[in-house]
Amino acid sequence: MHSKIDRRMQALDDLLNSLYHKLKDYPDGALNRRPGPGQWSVLQIMQHLLLSEHLSEKYVRKKLSFGADIPDTGLGARWRLFLLMCSNSLPYVKFKAPKGVNDEALPETGHLEDIMHAWRANRQSLRELLESLPPDYTHKALYKHPFAGKLSLAQMLYFFILHFRRHQQQIQRILEH
Repeated sequence: MHSKIDRRMQALDDLLNSLYHKLKDYPDGALNRRPGPGQWSVLQIMQHLLLSEHLSEKYVRKKLSFGADIPDTGLGARWRLFLLMCSNSLPYVKFKAPKGVNDEALPETGHLEDIMHAWRANRQSLRELLESLPPDYTHKALYKHPFAGKLSLAQMLYFFILHFRRHQQQIQRILEH
């Protein structure tokens, strides 16, 4: 696996493990509590993040199955990722969750251990996919972000990190409330 991708996968795993250790002593009732009408609970946020990663991997696998010549990403993808990074860092900029990872896709309640089990399995599947690809696929436009468009696998993982951190802040606010 390309070292940049390996580092980003490790960063994602570290973020997930850190979140788990922060939440493991909370009862499911507290983690399932919505902070307000129309707002997600901690476990719903986790489900959203898990679904985002899962559906992204599914998209990459489908794209790879076509076997067509996949172009490299270029300056445009870097620019779009930069804009995404900037907008993600602004707390007052809100994004509407795309279909498949929005309210309709999230269960009303859940269990931390079940979500963690599914997430770890998904991460392992993603890691296996990334390890199976030739090194030159690192910069191919294999991922399609709902707002930023086509990005590389390394850029996809960078988005996962940004996305996770943004929702990690949201989780922290819920726990402090």
